[in-house]
Amino acid sequence: MLAPLLVALATEFDTSVAVAGQLATATFAAWGISVVAVGPLSDSFGRRPVALIGLTLLAISMLASAFAPNLGTLMALRAVTGLGGGMIPPNSMAAVADSLTPARRSRTVGGLMAFATLSAVIGIPLVALAADSGGWRLPFLVIGSMLAACALLNWFWFPKSDGAALRSFSFFSRYRALLALPVFRSALAVNFAQRVAYMALVGYFAAYLIDVYGMTVGAVALPLAFVGVGTVVGSYLGGPVANRDDRMPVIAAAAVAGGVAALVLFLIEAPVWANVAIATAAALLLSVGWPVLISFSTEVSSQSRATGVGLLGASNQSGGVGGAALGGVLLAAIGFPGVGYLCLGAAAFSAVVIAVFMRRSGP
Repeated sequence: MLAPLLVALATEFDTSVAVAGQLATATFAAWGISVVAVGPLSDSFGRRPVALIGLTLLAISMLASAFAPNLGTLMALRAVTGLGGGMIPPNSMAAVADSLTPARRSRTVGGLMAFATLSAVIGIPLVALAADSGGWRLPFLVIGSMLAACALLNWFWFPKSDGAALRSFSFFSRYRALLALPVFRSALAVNFAQRVAYMALVGYFAAYLIDVYGMTVGAVALPLAFVGVGTVVGSYLGGPVANRDDRMPVIAAAAVAGGVAALVLFLIEAPVWANVAIATAAALLLSVGWPVLISFSTEVSSQSRATGVGLLGASNQSGGVGGAALGGVLLAAIGFPGVGYLCLGAAAFSAVVIAVFMRRSGP
């Protein structure tokens, strides 16, 4: 939700867009810590308490962000948002994986990721419209209220007994078992690099349209919706790809193609809707790998599924930190083309890791 708010936040707190972009860095950094730590707790004590605590933290921090008096306070609240948000994905994916056979798991994960990323199509443009009509604080109030309602519904809906509480508690042993697998370590590196490319693209695309094409915050809502559609389609396509024997070469090729598209986007000032089409294609291509790697994680993590997905999520959020931070540095140093070079370089690195270490990692 921060992408369409960066310019307004920079104006409100008398700073640059590059500095305001570090609000995303704070969120992703805290998310990365949370998403790692919560896995063993979920695997040992159950999915329900983790879900409820995470949603409650999200709702409280979101609502409080609407009243932040300065950039430092908002930065701290975004860190709390990251802590709460990091508890949700590994816990949810593990709960789904617990109930499905491996044959169904990949397609279901792809469909679930596509459904989740509909927030990019619906939520982010609505954030832009809300900010355009009521200022940057209004989106935090709206989304915070929705998260509070979500926490309440899950109090009634989330299963009260999933059997996980009967397992013995172990923390570091779960990490050691997974990180001892070379192919799992390679998957973390691949995912990190691809998320750097994706987050740099989507994190600075709205600012690019506003700064280069003079669009208003409200006007970027529709372009962001198109990019969100690309993310949804890419996530959905990742499900069938995850069942292919050549799934790793496929996601490597898709990532490189997405990196090239991102470079063209930020390097060439084409007509605005041509650039929107390029951004949509880049988001689609860079999104294929995420559900594939989640499915891979559930395959190799056995009874530590939340821990495995959590470690993958940590690389995901670390990639978010890298995309936001490195993108901001390159934006300040050489302008928007630097963001494009970052996208291509990160995607190419992921392809090299796959070619050397993971080419034969089929289902």
